[in-house]
Amino acid sequence: MPNVQRAAFRPQRSLFERFRPTPTGPGAPGIISSLQAYGGLQAWAARAHRPSQSLGRVGSLEVRLAQTAAEVRQAQKLRYRVFYQEGSAIPNPGRLFARRDIDGYDTICDHLLVFDHAVRERSALNRPTVVGTYRLLRQPLAEDYGGFYTAGEFDIGPLIARHNNLQFLELGRSCVLAPYRNKRTVELLWHGIHAYILQNRCDVMFGCASIDGTDPERLALPLSFLHHYAAAPDTWRARALPERYVEMNRMSKEVVNPKDALRALPPLIKGYLRLGAYIGDGAVIDHEFGTTDVLIVLPVSVIKQRYFDHFDLSRRAA
Repeated sequence: MPNVQRAAFRPQRSLFERFRPTPTGPGAPGIISSLQAYGGLQAWAARAHRPSQSLGRVGSLEVRLAQTAAEVRQAQKLRYRVFYQEGSAIPNPGRLFARRDIDGYDTICDHLLVFDHAVRERSALNRPTVVGTYRLLRQPLAEDYGGFYTAGEFDIGPLIARHNNLQFLELGRSCVLAPYRNKRTVELLWHGIHAYILQNRCDVMFGCASIDGTDPERLALPLSFLHHYAAAPDTWRARALPERYVEMNRMSKEVVNPKDALRALPPLIKGYLRLGAYIGDGAVIDHEFGTTDVLIVLPVSVIKQRYFDHFDLSRRAA
């Protein structure tokens, strides 16, 4: 779990004090802390006042916010499957025991879910299967309960301070079940995000996005491309924490082949770039997940209207 106590965020209540006792020794993010985070979901469910209506539907697929702790657990199981069973992430004992991707942030975030109503879970509840998810953290909750997850990798305090009249929304833990990694599911997720930022009047989306691999030299092409072609202007720039900073400028712009670089980038980052996102200064190695993370900063004001129209399902036949 990242250290989220940054200077720009002096929370009234620590995230971990609010939902579980403060870890007291090495190995704290283990079985006990994961089970305590599970307990936090019960508090999350008790205080949840989320709109129950669907945010959109295409065929058998529906996007909406999680309403119950059980639905959050469905998202955690999906994340575990994608990150740890299919991907290269290494689970701590707590996540391995629970077979879910769990952390304390789940207790304060909204969870955007895509359900497939044509495929039911093999359980007594016979619920529709969760096939895609995004985790959403609004600035007021982050400030109240301990800060943003991203602050464990990037110094975002000055960025937020420069735009203290805007509301920031952190996007994270995005994943889609392998058979559903197609245009329809991704667009449904983005339709849900679009509806969410309108409902909550969010002005800036940001978060960590991952490239598979932990060797910066092997990732020199995509990292250098992002540095030369998508670097945030000063007003939107945030830098990786000094102790975690990895240089992205590993190749000169003259030798970077943009087409090859784009092929080396994951679809999620390419999608952000199409919307107009900026990339922060420096990357961070995440050894637990086996990835190299970059900072995405996407002001809503830079997104062209045609993309908003594209995500408006009411304009298209389902």
